[in-house]
Amino acid sequence: MAPPRVTMAQLAAEAGVSVPTVSKVLNGRGDVAESTRARVERIISQHGYRQRRRSAPAAGPRLIDLVFNELGNPWAVEVIRGVERTARPAGVEVVLSECLGAHRPRQEWLTSVLARRPAGVIMVFSDLEDGQRTQLVARGVPHVIVDPIGEVDPGVPSVGSANYHGGLLATRHLLELGHRDVAVITGPLDTFCSRARLGGYRDALVEAGLPYREDLVRTGDFSVEGGQEVAHQLLRGPQRPTAVFACNDLMAFGVLRAARELGVGVPAELSVVGYDDLPAAQWVGPELTTVHQPLHEMAEAATTLLLALADGAAPTAPRMDLAVDLRVRASTAPPAPR
Repeated sequence: MAPPRVTMAQLAAEAGVSVPTVSKVLNGRGDVAESTRARVERIISQHGYRQRRRSAPAAGPRLIDLVFNELGNPWAVEVIRGVERTARPAGVEVVLSECLGAHRPRQEWLTSVLARRPAGVIMVFSDLEDGQRTQLVARGVPHVIVDPIGEVDPGVPSVGSANYHGGLLATRHLLELGHRDVAVITGPLDTFCSRARLGGYRDALVEAGLPYREDLVRTGDFSVEGGQEVAHQLLRGPQRPTAVFACNDLMAFGVLRAARELGVGVPAELSVVGYDDLPAAQWVGPELTTVHQPLHEMAEAATTLLLALADGAAPTAPRMDLAVDLRVRASTAPPAPR
């Protein structure tokens, strides 16, 4: 027999607040003291409270809120296309939001989301605060994470890719060409994908019987400018590497730019591998060898899953990692004799 459903009045009594205060917390209103909000959210979570859905649907089309840490790069465009390709045939509109470079949205964002009553939320390379997640769950708004930035709560569905295997493929390719001084430029190491790709790089070296050299490891910021700056450090050093694995295409473009500025030929003097396989990887000169990350398919899978959750289905798998593969092009070649 199911336990009796807790009411908003019972939540208010347990939290020592009024029913309107509980309602404000559930609706993401900002005019509640943080200590009060935290107490109410904790009690909501403890009871697994979910507000009853209104019988009448919200006015206008069904909506998905698509949230990015930042929008101004071609990686985000590829994800948007994948979401749109699945949402549009289902009659669902997409609302874009940005965390302005942060990995978690502001409380004002949650207030507007709850006012819109979307079918669900897709977080891309970003996540929710525990209190924000509690409020979405209580309002019956499902959410899915694409490319998680860290460990994901087991109850939150997520879609990513095989980041470790991608790092392994990229580094193995360079080693098989004969390179032994292989540098890596990671993304920020507080993100899961950066650590996983670096792990693949490290293990490929171990497989080949080569040492992991800290002097060949640099941390970037996933931007062209960041990759360019770090590449200058590597290429001006006393022992210049013969190959660089940049953990995303934008940083790889920065490496190519730095090589041109320093008069280092690619791939004659330096091989470069990226990660993502953005359309621009085939437009740069030379065309970039890169790990293909199925961004469209990741976005489509997340959208399909979210719409199923919105219709009351249970997730078949809490975590989905799609396969990656290496696209060999003109930016890699065997090292020149020294």
